[in-house]
Amino acid sequence: MSHTLKNKNLEINIDLPNENYNISRFDWTGKITKISFQNDVISTNEKLDSENENFFGKGFYNEFGIDNALGFEEAKIGEWFHKIGIGLLKKRADQYFFYEKYEIKPLNFNITKENDSILFKCKSPSVNGYSYELIKEIVLQKNGFRINYKLGNTGNKKIITNEYVHNFIAFNNELMSKNYELKFPFKLYSKTFDENINLEKKIEIKENTITFNNTPKEQFFMSNLSGNKKIKGSWELINTNCNIGIRETSSFDTNKINLWGWKHVISPELFFDININPGELVKWSRVYDVFKVK
Repeated sequence: MSHTLKNKNLEINIDLPNENYNISRFDWTGKITKISFQNDVISTNEKLDSENENFFGKGFYNEFGIDNALGFEEAKIGEWFHKIGIGLLKKRADQYFFYEKYEIKPLNFNITKENDSILFKCKSPSVNGYSYELIKEIVLQKNGFRINYKLGNTGNKKIITNEYVHNFIAFNNELMSKNYELKFPFKLYSKTFDENINLEKKIEIKENTITFNNTPKEQFFMSNLSGNKKIKGSWELINTNCNIGIRETSSFDTNKINLWGWKHVISPELFFDININPGELVKWSRVYDVFKVK
């Protein structure tokens, strides 16, 4: 059974590790599938495909190692490597692609449920010198929630990877339009972006905001929005029609912020760089605040 965290303002639906989505991309611990704020829905799905919705992302799903999963380079084709928060994946080619569906040996997950929180723990086996322990906690707050992470290196090789949350956001399923405004706490210079895929020219980049002049039919993608400058990770999205906003604030500085979206969804992404020596532990957190726009 999925778990629900709920108070008078917020309702958060969380699938357990072995429920529904069980593909080899997104972390299985703490799959936040839906968030409602005072009866307004503020999350959506990666794709508008109700028949296959459990094959794709939804709500607030996170991922470790989007570019290169842990231990992939050392593994030979047909051998296993780590995908943190999922288990072991079988290598099938010389290059790692996050969107492929790999054969999986899932981890065992320990789950502790409380009225205002849920805690996930998993320990990996040792493969090619890599192993880890992941602890993730989702905590309900008055007008939002907090995700706490602990990642311990239990192997004999350094863990170098990253983590981000693919925030699949839309307010009451309203399509992207002039009613949406995405704000960042730094100036945006599109010339410094690593990628700027905006083929229809429907996304407008202003001093520190991103808006829409029309609903995009094609997917859009922008990477490295801060121009590789290390900044405090945060963003804020508001909808002037629904009069709702959501803000993410990280405990860490980041030099990688990406933005992906489509006609029905927008996803700002704050990346956390992970570099853990054997025997060490790293902690980080993300806080989401939801609010009414006055």
